[in-house]
Amino acid sequence: MKGGGRIMEKASLALSIVSLTLAVLLVFQFIDTQQQIASLSSQLANANRVVEELRKSLQDLKTTTISLENTWRTKINITTVEWNITSIYEEAKESVVEIKTIYRFGESIGSGFIYDTQGHVVTNNHVVEGGVEFYVYFLDGSAYRATLVGRDPDTDLAVLKIILPEGAGISAKPLRLGNSTELRIGEQILAIGNPFQLTGSVTTGIVSQKGRLLPSNRGYLIPGIIQIDAAVNPGNSGGPILNMKGEVVGVATAIESTTGGFSGIGYAISSNVVKRIVPVLIEKGAYTHSYLGISGTEINSLVAQELGLSTKKGLLVQNVVAGGPAERAGIRGGNRNIEVAGVVYRVGGDIIIAIDGNPVASMDDLLTYMVERTNPGQKVVLSVLRGGDVINVEVTLSSRP
Repeated sequence: MKGGGRIMEKASLALSIVSLTLAVLLVFQFIDTQQQIASLSSQLANANRVVEELRKSLQDLKTTTISLENTWRTKINITTVEWNITSIYEEAKESVVEIKTIYRFGESIGSGFIYDTQGHVVTNNHVVEGGVEFYVYFLDGSAYRATLVGRDPDTDLAVLKIILPEGAGISAKPLRLGNSTELRIGEQILAIGNPFQLTGSVTTGIVSQKGRLLPSNRGYLIPGIIQIDAAVNPGNSGGPILNMKGEVVGVATAIESTTGGFSGIGYAISSNVVKRIVPVLIEKGAYTHSYLGISGTEINSLVAQELGLSTKKGLLVQNVVAGGPAERAGIRGGNRNIEVAGVVYRVGGDIIIAIDGNPVASMDDLLTYMVERTNPGQKVVLSVLRGGDVINVEVTLSSRP
């Protein structure tokens, strides 16, 4: 029994030593873990400082980039525009043609462009009017005779059709027509044509203004004319005016000049008028315009003040054609004259402020609507200011005399 007791005492002592050893180890392990946690916390704090420094550096880099972008924006835009002009010209040049018109005595040169895959060519009426033979020349040297399909003196537009040999076709693609209403003042444009028989010439400029009026050779006004400063000269007539998408937004038709040469102002028929007129010329050979039968001028604030008007914009009806649609509908012309700022106005008549709900501030507004959206026999509603009240007058349009 004594031997067994000693053994138990030794075992108990050994167990105590083991327990103490484990306790010591656990204490050291706890201390080591705490040290590791402290070390990790320190490393995390350092990482946060690095991230914050990187964030600040990134913000500085962004600020520098914006500054550089603003500094070089103009140069980048100029480079882009130059590249666009070159690429647009390369894309369109084969579709722009030179037109030779032979008369009984003499000949003339103009320009035009391919309208469709059937070989129709759009040009000006004054390029082909009075001609007995027509020839179309491409930049690659190919040439064809053409026939006159139709023309409209009142918008100075005409259509030729290339006479192709049996089974032959043309490789030139039709040019796309854009929306001239979307043109902005100052927008870049380019003109391609054959000034002074210098074939395939390109010039560039901007849209100087929209909504100009030009008289046709019959005395009627062509509405929606685009004023440009791209150089156009004799021989450019009928050539396309393109925007920076390569779309035709106008057809060169005239220049403002006292010498016969370009002086910085050119005029183009709008593409929206082309869209309206050309398909009818191809189908019928002529276009019949709707007719209202008035003459007028736009008012301004000085005229409005003189007349005691509440509105400062509108078309003052000065004269009404006897027996015309406007007179039959009861539209009134002027009955007396006044002078404002050195200009004589025929007043006392109606002031047109809208047609079918579309605002009218000028003769161009009225004529553009009529050319693009009306036909003879169609009824329109004119909103007119008369005696201080706005009234609606229904008018049935007729054909131009």
